[in-house]
Amino acid sequence: MASITGLNPSNIHIPTVPAPKKDAVGTQASNDSLLADNKVPEGVAVTISSAGFRASKLDSNKDIDDSHLKDNVKQILKMIRELKKQIAGKMAEISAAMADNSMTPEARQARVGNLQASLSTLQSGLTMAQMQLGKAMKDEPAEAQMEAMSLASK
Repeated sequence: MASITGLNPSNIHIPTVPAPKKDAVGTQASNDSLLADNKVPEGVAVTISSAGFRASKLDSNKDIDDSHLKDNVKQILKMIRELKKQIAGKMAEISAAMADNSMTPEARQARVGNLQASLSTLQSGLTMAQMQLGKAMKDEPAEAQMEAMSLASK
């Protein structure tokens, strides 16, 4: 089975570009002083401690590990959750790329197109994992199927 790596949510960075300011006369003032050092001011900064991140990682699949499902079903459920996280991260990247006014429209369109291709790959992987889950649960009792579907939807 293939290993899936994920993004560390504490490392996701979506830069913002300040809107041009107007001076007292009503003309646009230059933002060159803000952008001269190549440091873009951030809108919101969230820092997660390493202990907090480890705790969230440990608890994220605890309900799957505590279930009475077979090990292969648990592995598929974990894969589904990881793919959903990656899809959410890729969608955030697409939104950030679409809002990035520092690129030319052509460069922005190319970047968004590449991200959409990556998103499509992740979505097809999710579909395949969900199909694998369905096959693995085909001969299981209804209670186990309901539990697996409940865990997959989280």
